[in-house]
Amino acid sequence: MSNLHPNDRREYARIKVSVPVEIRTESGIGPIRGATADLSLSGCYIETIFPIPIGTNLDLQLSIETVVLIAATVVTCDPQVGNGIRFIRMLPEDREALKAFLQAAQQAQDSESGVLSRTKDATEDLRTSRHTLSCVFSY
Repeated sequence: MSNLHPNDRREYARIKVSVPVEIRTESGIGPIRGATADLSLSGCYIETIFPIPIGTNLDLQLSIETVVLIAATVVTCDPQVGNGIRFIRMLPEDREALKAFLQAAQQAQDSESGVLSRTKDATEDLRTSRHTLSCVFSY
């Protein structure tokens, strides 16, 4: 799941997936609940109308099949949109659970886009067949 985009500095490609997240800041305010907009093994983007300042250290709880605990830091702040988060540290078993979740999510998305592509091709074939038939019967 390495990143394939040459201009992107991320170590891992992010997958567009909404995962419930609970955020605790170093100031002790919270917890703040939200959801990811995208997710990878090294970070995520969390949409929120009240973004957290860059440099803030966080403790995250991602709710996938299990609860994954992650120490993280805010790396981008987009007012009234959200925050880019870099993962700093997690237990090896949490990392493995997240990796398995991301692989399954990527496979599901790849499968879904394959089905959509095949559906689009079948629809186009049907249109071509109908056009051919209408040309044959119009003579």
